[in-house]
Amino acid sequence: MSKIQFAIATATLAAASVPGFACAQDAWPNKAITYVVPFPAGSNTDVLGRIIADELSKRLKVPVVIENKPGATGMIGSTSVARAKADGYTIMGGSIASHAINAGLFPNMQYDPAGDFTPITIIGFNANTLVVSNNSPFSDVKAIIAAAKDKPDSISYASSGIGTTQHLSGVLFGQQANIRLVHIPYGGKAALPDVMGGQVDMMFEGPTVIPHVQQKTVRALAVTSKTRLASLPDVPTMQELGLPEYEMRSWQAIFAPKGTPEPIVEKLYSNIKAILDQPHIQQKLDTMGVEPSGMPPAEFAAFQKEEIEKWRAVIKRANIKVQ
Repeated sequence: MSKIQFAIATATLAAASVPGFACAQDAWPNKAITYVVPFPAGSNTDVLGRIIADELSKRLKVPVVIENKPGATGMIGSTSVARAKADGYTIMGGSIASHAINAGLFPNMQYDPAGDFTPITIIGFNANTLVVSNNSPFSDVKAIIAAAKDKPDSISYASSGIGTTQHLSGVLFGQQANIRLVHIPYGGKAALPDVMGGQVDMMFEGPTVIPHVQQKTVRALAVTSKTRLASLPDVPTMQELGLPEYEMRSWQAIFAPKGTPEPIVEKLYSNIKAILDQPHIQQKLDTMGVEPSGMPPAEFAAFQKEEIEKWRAVIKRANIKVQ
């Protein structure tokens, strides 16, 4: 080896020992990122994931590939991500179900919704709307409360299943209004037609019900968020109607495995926040009834823990059991 070659080799080895040099040589990301969706294709988590993944791949200049791993209310996919390598090449779309409500429903989960993940950000929120048939005798929420107090267990409400936000919206209503309602889970079958037909008294439904309200095929009595919805400005909140502590907002978020390096978390967050700030992305989310968020990681971590405790307490008080 010549003196020049020796000098170059020595300089290279010395540079490699300097902090940051290896990172510069192996900058993240330099290969495809897997974006796990723990729910089926076509679900809100999936649709939002594909919107984010498409934009993120353009920004990071590597493929961001959606991988659906549905099953067990999001627990199969979530468990796989909790066990994945924390190198920034696996992220996931989580929700209020997979990363908050499940903690109260399933005591023997194989992952810790908070402890096994690094929160990146909340993509957005959406509220439910309390609707009744156009022929319903209930003209407002006060009438429902009065009737339920007069005859407990006489008023029914539908949901898509036990532990869903539709179900828990009704549970929270019953607890805060001190009334007893009859829950009718539809197990995936469309429940709204039976509400419209009067077979079930009412339902807390997500953004898909808004066109029905606007077209006056059902009557909206309240929304479950703290503030009124822009799409239903004339519909009051449950808080406005005398339940000051009432709030139920579904959320969709992005997580990475616990231990993902902070610089990678920050790079993911800053890019996703920039995506959510784009007008055309906000327009897409608006059509889905989703209010964009972009909550920073630390704030999101605190919020998630509050959500876990809130819904665990609601579920425990109602003694909800999943068969």
